[in-house]
Amino acid sequence: MSAQPPAIKMQDVTVSARWDESLPMVTGVNWTVAPGEFWAVGGLQQSGKTDFLMLAAGVMPPLAGSLELFGRDTREFGEAELAERLRVACVFEHGQLFSHMTLAENIALPLRYRRNLGAAEAVDEIMALLDLLELTPHAGALPARVSRDWLKRAALARALVLRPRVLLCDNPLNGLGARHREWWRRFLDQLWQGHEQFGGEPMTMVVTTEELVPWQHPERRFALLQGGQFFPLGTWAEAARSADPAVAEWLTGIPATTI
Repeated sequence: MSAQPPAIKMQDVTVSARWDESLPMVTGVNWTVAPGEFWAVGGLQQSGKTDFLMLAAGVMPPLAGSLELFGRDTREFGEAELAERLRVACVFEHGQLFSHMTLAENIALPLRYRRNLGAAEAVDEIMALLDLLELTPHAGALPARVSRDWLKRAALARALVLRPRVLLCDNPLNGLGARHREWWRRFLDQLWQGHEQFGGEPMTMVVTTEELVPWQHPERRFALLQGGQFFPLGTWAEAARSADPAVAEWLTGIPATTI
């Protein structure tokens, strides 16, 4: 049996700014994410983390270079290839929920547009997901009436509703209380290892973060976005062998300003 193609592959990619696609944010990215890997990509504010994830999700095109999802070049994607991109889901840092819709309606939205379900049918289908993410008590609330902790979970639920194979999370721990931070780490680990509610298949994971230390794990892989460049570090043990003092600062919990 032939090996699976990479879930994500970037070759000589230039990532543009989401507010101006002619403006380069990160250049020369060469990065391969194999199915089932978990990557944590560190970067300070304004380092291009959100732009990087939007490109990885196929939402934005590369300014230069090529992006492949599951072995398919995204430059060739048309309407027929939309399903390929939909296997990659992105959770934005601030949730990006519609303010006039309840949490349940926000979460059900992909089912309405991608599976043509009616409003009631779509909401009925997400009940188990609401329960899994402990969102049932907040299902009928508008986003303005719930805390950031629950808004971010609702954004995660919306990303999971179409059962993606790759999950990209932009700074998921930022702004959360200690209990919710721990819940995210534990739940993303369960998805990565193969959650029974999602068929038991390991989910490929990429998170961006302003702190690498909370994501420390011997089987995860790490990278940095810094100074307009992308630096793959490998496993935590491999990163720890780096002679670069800036890498050491990231691994000890003090994000570096140069690399």
